[in-house]
Amino acid sequence: MKLVVPENKTLMHTMTTAIRWGDMDAMGHVNNTVYLRYMESARIQLMSEGGFDTNPQGEGFVIANIFCNFIRQLEYPGDVVVRSYVGATGRSSFDLYHELLRTDDGDTVYANGGATMVWVDFPKQQSLPMPERLRQWLYQAGGVPHTA
Repeated sequence: MKLVVPENKTLMHTMTTAIRWGDMDAMGHVNNTVYLRYMESARIQLMSEGGFDTNPQGEGFVIANIFCNFIRQLEYPGDVVVRSYVGATGRSSFDLYHELLRTDDGDTVYANGGATMVWVDFPKQQSLPMPERLRQWLYQAGGVPHTA
């Protein structure tokens, strides 16, 4: 099953990272789990640059779901570009999508995927409305309100 990344999304962040020799598996390509690690690094960098670091004793994000569509194999050596897009936003969550490309092949998407990020109170283990500052940041970046 392939999950579809929607057209209605806005580029919010770009990160470049090296493909490390240790990222490869016995098949000679980047291991499937590493694609999700690239997306995770971009997601953490994006939120940190926006001033929304997670506080395990307070509030922050958890991932409600995550997916990755593997389109082409990434191989060492090279650099991966991770483009992050904001999609639908709700009261306590928003959708974040990613595309993985190579710096030496910037027109080819090697993988894409996404995650639903939910703002939570960690001690209470329950979702909360996103802070207004976060909501404004997402809307200014082009976040799309949920229509359902």
